[in-house]
Amino acid sequence: MRTAEIERKTAETEISLTLALDGTGEARIDSGVGFLDHMLTLFARHGRFDLALECRGDTAVDDHHSVEDIGIALGQAFAQALGEKRGIRRYGDTILPMDEALILTAADISGRGMLCFEMAIPSPKVGSFDTELVQEFWQGFVRAAGITLHIRQLAGVNSHHIIEGCFKSAARTLRTAVSVDPAEADRIPSTKGVL
Repeated sequence: MRTAEIERKTAETEISLTLALDGTGEARIDSGVGFLDHMLTLFARHGRFDLALECRGDTAVDDHHSVEDIGIALGQAFAQALGEKRGIRRYGDTILPMDEALILTAADISGRGMLCFEMAIPSPKVGSFDTELVQEFWQGFVRAAGITLHIRQLAGVNSHHIIEGCFKSAARTLRTAVSVDPAEADRIPSTKGVL
């Protein structure tokens, strides 16, 4: 079973997270950041990942520490659940429409964390959520997971649609990349023999 359990405690946040890669999309999210709860619920559903998350953070300051640290914890969970990455497809890509927004994501579970983020989110906030935190979330995720992730906005004018399209597209891309290829189930998908 490809699962992970992460407990992360800092002076700024306390996070408890469980992840099952081969799930049904069940989510129980309480991040303390309402908009992020919505995005992670969508992420779990579209990735078919079972995700439970509880975070207590210093949101009286702002949401930055919680959002970034949740990205890190989720990345750690992906790395733990994937183990040595034997048999995974490794690569995935999606172009996803969300009304007028169109988002491209591509991933390589390479062991090398890199984010290429080309998004032009027009509003500084969606409700009380600072939209610049979307990049902070994904930066924390890729570094901790060891995943190269490209996120590119091809179209879009509504900030909510753009961000929602990003989370849905990334989920579907990662669902493909972490899936097991039956023809390669016993092999590491690299000529190096390790990822």
